[in-house]
Amino acid sequence: MASAPRIYSAALVVIGDEILSGRTHDKNIAQVATWLQVQGIRLKEVRVVADEVDAIVEAVNTLRARNDYLFTTGGIGPTHDDITVDAIAEALGVPVIVHPEARAILEGYYDTRGGLSDARLRMARTPEGATLIPNRYTGAPGIRCENVFIMAGVPSITAGMLDALSGQLEGGAPLLSETIGCWVGESEVADLLRETEKEFDTCQIGSYPFWAEGKTGANFVIRSVNAADLAACTRALVRGLEALNKPAIAGGI
Repeated sequence: MASAPRIYSAALVVIGDEILSGRTHDKNIAQVATWLQVQGIRLKEVRVVADEVDAIVEAVNTLRARNDYLFTTGGIGPTHDDITVDAIAEALGVPVIVHPEARAILEGYYDTRGGLSDARLRMARTPEGATLIPNRYTGAPGIRCENVFIMAGVPSITAGMLDALSGQLEGGAPLLSETIGCWVGESEVADLLRETEKEFDTCQIGSYPFWAEGKTGANFVIRSVNAADLAACTRALVRGLEALNKPAIAGGI
């Protein structure tokens, strides 16, 4: 009898004193778990640690060793207490460098926003040998080092980084997608997108707003590893847009 396929696993380290103190309520655990489920990868464990190098190093080395993937959120901003990059570099036994591609991205982003200060340049620092995870919101990229994915603590930015990784991880089930476009403002359909995604928990909806032909539009990419669920979710979103008198355009705009 054929053996069952291996299920790839992941762990998450949530980094931040503000989470442990209760000042900030974490939202990343739920969205990382949901995203991994859509990728066909199982989230096996989550750990919340303080902004302390030793605590981060221990958590990273323990969890990356017994899982296929490790994700971290928090502590990669521009201030002196954002120490995640330094701690993970120590865990991996490599130095921290200013990543040239990350620096170029930040120089472009801040060109009309006051320039690239020393504090902002901190967001270009990565462990040596890292690659970048795109960030379409603030320019500052996420970071991939071996099987470790270093992401922002702000949930909306983390969501964008996860979206950029969709379908990219080895071991995930084949990811299917459908695209529809609509001449509509993203804010006008935020509730519809949220409710539709909640109804179809095996699906994920990415929203990509744009400005063209003198008006606002958006393309919506629906992803799932289940073809039937993908089709049903797409139909539900199309119906919802039509109910708002915003007809969908198959294949996107």
